Amino acid sequence: MVGAEHVRPAEESDAVGGLRPRLIVSPGSVREVSRVLAYASRSGLAVVPRGGGTKLGWGNPPSALDLVLSTERLSSVLEYAPGDLVVRAEAGVRSSELEALLAGSGQMLALDPPEPGATLGGVVASATSGPLRLRYGTARDLLIGITVVLSDGTVARAGGKVVKNVAGYDLCKLFTGSLGTLGVIVETIWRLHPLPQALGGVSINVSSPAAAGEAAQAVLSSDLVPECLELGWSSLTEYGTVVLVFGGVSEGVESQVGEATEMLSRFDVPRPLGERDAREALDGLRQHPWSDGSHLGLRLTYPIGELASVLGHVLERARDMSLTAGIRARAGSGVMYVGVQDGDLDRRTGLVRALRARVEQLQGRCAVLEAPPEERVALDAWGSPGDALELMRRVKERFDPTGTLSPGRLVGGI
Repeated sequence: MVGAEHVRPAEESDAVGGLRPRLIVSPGSVREVSRVLAYASRSGLAVVPRGGGTKLGWGNPPSALDLVLSTERLSSVLEYAPGDLVVRAEAGVRSSELEALLAGSGQMLALDPPEPGATLGGVVASATSGPLRLRYGTARDLLIGITVVLSDGTVARAGGKVVKNVAGYDLCKLFTGSLGTLGVIVETIWRLHPLPQALGGVSINVSSPAAAGEAAQAVLSSDLVPECLELGWSSLTEYGTVVLVFGGVSEGVESQVGEATEMLSRFDVPRPLGERDAREALDGLRQHPWSDGSHLGLRLTYPIGELASVLGHVLERARDMSLTAGIRARAGSGVMYVGVQDGDLDRRTGLVRALRARVEQLQGRCAVLEAPPEERVALDAWGSPGDALELMRRVKERFDPTGTLSPGRLVGGI
């Protein structure tokens, strides 16, 4: 099945949601992954897939855990066709390593996940994204083919070079955000883009959530085509910062920086960003606001036009509860990340409830991505599933009828 040298007893650091598995298994091929899962399914063992381990804390703690299936040995770039702007790579390839390879041909996979060490399989399973999503989309948009192994060992493929499919399902989209509950992602095929020849940008300070919302809407309703539109704020400050970064040929970047500078001057004195500053801004804005070790990390999603409303609510509730909150928002995409550095469990739970109530009124969601294991149950990772829970249960039963994979990690205990 898998050589003994690639199976080891679990250590405390291998725990998922505070639950320690018995073994760590590292298959080196699709066939070995298939054999491991078929054996686990027959034996009634619970399995959690792991890539770089950067997002193992996301979701609810698993209801059971016997094996962690690591994709660390599935780390090969299988095909790369620069002329076709397509790459096929195993799930354990780290995003940073692929980025370095593609750069040699002047190309990129425009995912820029915030988590250092993230693997391609982990990016898909968690549906994580960075600032570049504004221009290039998310994993759902860039992933054009996928190979997965289901809990009974079945190997299924979709998109790209299809060998076997699962009738009636778009596996690329279905597995994006599935958090290891439907199958183990083993291979991915991606659409690539040319690297911008030049970068430049503009930043402004905004003195209120309303001004932040107005600035974002001004950009989105203009003819500008930014790589990203980001917002940073802290509950300890009275102003936030909006950052625009543009990419392309030098003349086009200069033109867009000039237009953006004129447009945003009614909010503040714009600060132009040269090539180096724009790259540093992108790198800094990519990081989650809890990367400094905050107690709590939240992801809020909401309609794009509600930025000011949601931002104001976060700042007000954090200050009312005497909590220090760092905020990073994908201001053009309707996504906000909040890191809370202090406070006791009651206040943090109260903040989560207040923010959930607000964004759910807007048909949005508030997910707890990071929290101490002992607080996971009290905080609840996902909140209300809305009307989709029964459909999600049926999909889970279709793909994993034995409940082998990541049991309980998704909404509603799926």
